[in-house]
Amino acid sequence: MSDAHAPAGMRVMYFIWGWLLALTLVEVFLAYEQVPLMVMLFALLGMSIIKAAMIISWFMHLKFERINLVLTIIPAMIMCLLLMNVIWPDSRRVRDRGVFRDLPPPVPGEAHSGSPEAGGEAPSEQVAQ
Repeated sequence: MSDAHAPAGMRVMYFIWGWLLALTLVEVFLAYEQVPLMVMLFALLGMSIIKAAMIISWFMHLKFERINLVLTIIPAMIMCLLLMNVIWPDSRRVRDRGVFRDLPPPVPGEAHSGSPEAGGEAPSEQVAQ
């Protein structure tokens, strides 16, 4: 066998690696472009799912273990979505009322009271007594 050519098995790995690199470059490009939020969110999630499937099937050698993969991934995904339901109401509270209940929601462009722009001390300038 010639040193100039990769074995047939490695050719597939290089092909998959090239697709993973291309998808990653598209994700980085989208992160720097002014794309509408929902379009970027669905594009990044879709590409991440495709990348995860490629990694699982080719590099973790689970391509031929379909039933085991389904029996492992699907219940874990359902459990993850159910556990996320616990966090979503709290994130809505943070969005609507600010981080803490006693603070008013942030006003865009207005500096908070502890910032140097508002005349307060920065945290690094405070001295412990």
